[in-house]
Amino acid sequence: MILQMTRPVQGGLRQERKLEATSNHLSNSETAGFKKDVVSFDRMFKAQLNTDFSQGHMRRTDNKLDLALGDEGFFKVNTPDGIRYTRDGNFTLSSEGILINQEGFPVQGDNGDITINGENIQINKAGNITVDGVAVDVLDIVTFEDVQKLDKQGADLFVYKGDPDEDEQEPARISVKQGALEGSNVQVVDEMVTMIDHHRMYETFQKMMLTFDEVDGKAITEVGRPQ
Repeated sequence: MILQMTRPVQGGLRQERKLEATSNHLSNSETAGFKKDVVSFDRMFKAQLNTDFSQGHMRRTDNKLDLALGDEGFFKVNTPDGIRYTRDGNFTLSSEGILINQEGFPVQGDNGDITINGENIQINKAGNITVDGVAVDVLDIVTFEDVQKLDKQGADLFVYKGDPDEDEQEPARISVKQGALEGSNVQVVDEMVTMIDHHRMYETFQKMMLTFDEVDGKAITEVGRPQ
């Protein structure tokens, strides 16, 4: 029965991995810029995660430092580990007037860190920043030919697995929306239905394993019993 047991064990492990991904989607359904994952498996049973970069819904906030990308591209932030990329435009200002994300990492413009000192902050569709009528900087928005080379770090940051200096590209279309945030691309109802389906399949594989275990037990205790 060892061979027969292998299939439900593998199936159960697959369902467990899918359940983990779905749970992560639900826990980040309200995270700005979050992108869900698509789980697949190769011939060696190794899980493959591919990020779904489809557009999330737009939510109006009217906060002048909230920025959403209505098309392709990523904001760049400077972290202690290097440049990271994000679709989460929930920005604020540091005590020094530097534009930062919620983790305190400086958002990057054409001139590096963006410093804003003034009241009337205007950011147009192309990412040009003006403060009190004076041009300050331009948001450094980039994309890549193969976005699947972006690996998730946390809920809203990505690290590029290649050479960003060579592979960064200016998006063909840049559409910055000031006073708005891009929500996650998770559909909560769909994810709940998916979780129920995965859970039922997981239970089915569990029952199969118990059945094979019982058959093995009977074979040991009864088949080998002297008549």
